[in-house]
Amino acid sequence: MDHVMLWFDGDIASGGNVVLSCDVYPAVEYRGVVYAEPDPGYGDAFRALVAQEVAGTVEQTGTGIVLSFQTGRLVIHPKLDELVGPEIAMLSGFEDGSWMVWRPGEESFEDLV
Repeated sequence: MDHVMLWFDGDIASGGNVVLSCDVYPAVEYRGVVYAEPDPGYGDAFRALVAQEVAGTVEQTGTGIVLSFQTGRLVIHPKLDELVGPEIAMLSGFEDGSWMVWRPGEESFEDLV
């Protein structure tokens, strides 16, 4: 268990779900408390958020990827010592077969070099 996969409900007619595979654990901000894996309460806070609908997203340098929910956020912006491989996350499962990969030093993670 060295990564997290988030499956997002897709349009049933298009035939699938979009998947965000994270090679680093996201930070969880739930009801005003920030949890990092392996903090006590991390798993409970994580599960509480992923049961909710995504209210918004942000992707930018210095912030990384942020998924907002009604009661909190998942933040993917690792520190250099938290990187475990060449990739941070990958988004796939689109009807047209397109996908996106985030790596340190590229795109929204330009500050991680």
